[in-house]
Amino acid sequence: MAGRRRTRGSGVPGRCLLLVPLLLSLLVSLVGCGGGRPGTDSARADVQRVLDRRAAAVLGHDASAYAATGTAAGYAAVRAVPLAAWSYRVTAVHRDGGSDSATADAELSYRVDGYDKAPVTTARVLGLARGGAGRWSVTSEKPAKKTGEQLWDQGTVSAVRGAHSLVLGVGQSGARLRSFADLADDAVPAVSAAWGTDWAGHVVVLVPKSLEGMAALLGSPASSYRGIAAVTTGETGGGARTPADRVIVNPDAYGMLGRVGRQVVLTHETTHVATRAHTNAATPLWLSEGYADWVGYRDTGRTPAEAAPELQHAVTAGDVPAALPTDADFGFAGDANRLASAYEGGWLACRMIAERWDEAKLDAFYRAVGEHRERAGAVEDALTNVLATSLSQFTTDWQQYLRSQLA
Repeated sequence: MAGRRRTRGSGVPGRCLLLVPLLLSLLVSLVGCGGGRPGTDSARADVQRVLDRRAAAVLGHDASAYAATGTAAGYAAVRAVPLAAWSYRVTAVHRDGGSDSATADAELSYRVDGYDKAPVTTARVLGLARGGAGRWSVTSEKPAKKTGEQLWDQGTVSAVRGAHSLVLGVGQSGARLRSFADLADDAVPAVSAAWGTDWAGHVVVLVPKSLEGMAALLGSPASSYRGIAAVTTGETGGGARTPADRVIVNPDAYGMLGRVGRQVVLTHETTHVATRAHTNAATPLWLSEGYADWVGYRDTGRTPAEAAPELQHAVTAGDVPAALPTDADFGFAGDANRLASAYEGGWLACRMIAERWDEAKLDAFYRAVGEHRERAGAVEDALTNVLATSLSQFTTDWQQYLRSQLA
C-alpha cells in the first residue's frame, strides 16, 4: 500500500514514517499515508474541465472557444445539428508514463432539440496532449471500440427540417435531403391515421453518404445491410424517457426504389418509431415487421400479387408455408428470398386481421402482445383475448388467405 513500509526490529508492521526522505518523495506524488491515485485523478479532473469547455462551445456555437480546447476538427461537422444538450463524462485517463500525451475514455451525451426526450449516450475515445503550461488539449475524438459512429464522424452534417421531420445527412445535396423530409412528412400522418396519436408524431432521418456509412452508424459490417433500404434504431419497450429513434437510410438501396417504394419504406420505418413503446421481447418479428408493412402499403392500392412476389411464387408452386415466419427468417445476412417471403408473410397476416376483424382489432392485438413483456404465451393469449381464435386456427386461416390472395 502506497506510503507504508515495515520498520526493521520495531516489531510494528505497517507504520507510517513521515520523516523518512524517501517516503516524503512518495508522499509528494501519492499524497500521504493511505495511498490513492491523485496524480491520475488530477489529470482526469483537468481533462473533464477541458471537455466541459469544449461542450459549452458546441452548444454556444463558439468556434474560437472550441479551438481553444484543442483541435478544431469536428466543430464544423456538428455545427448544423440542432442540439439541446451536449456533454462529456470522463471515465478514465490513460497516460504513457511521464509522456505529455494521453487518451481519455468518455461518455458523450447529447439531445437533438425538439426530438430527443432523453440524452443519447455513446462511448468515445479522445486523444490528448499537454502543453508547456501543463494544460491538456484535445488532439482527436473517435468512437470507442465496438461502438457505432455518429453521423458527424463521417463528415460535415447538413440539416433539413420538415413539418414533422428532421433530416440530417452527410455527402448529400440539399435537394435530396428535402426529398426525404417530404417523404417523412407524408409518413407521419399516415402512421397516426393507422396507429393513433399516442406517440411523438415526428421522426429523425439520418442519410449517410453510402451503404458503408450506414453500416458504420450501426456498428456492423456493410454486408449485413446490402439491399436493405433503411432501418430504425431505438430501445424496444421504451418509456417516456427513451431517446428518439433514428431512421437510418441506405442511400445505395434507396436510390433503386420508385416513388411509391420510397414512401412505403419511410412509412414502414416511421411505424416502428410510433409503435416502439409497445414493441418488446414478446413481439414476434412477423407482427412488428408485418404491421409496419401493413401501414406502409395501407394507402398505396398495391395488391398482394404486386407486393408479395416471392411468396406468390411459392404459393403458386404449391409450397404454402407450414407456419408463420420465425424471427430467424428475418435475418439480414441470410437468404434474400427467405427474408422477402418473411416480410410478405407478416404483412399478409396483418392484412388478414385488418380485413377479417377490422383495423381497430389489429391495433389492439399488437398492443396486447406487447403487454406480455416476454414471448411465451404472448401471441396465443392475444389471439384468444382480442381475436377469439387460437394460434393453430389463425395459422390455418392465414394459409388459406395466402392461397386466396396469391394463387
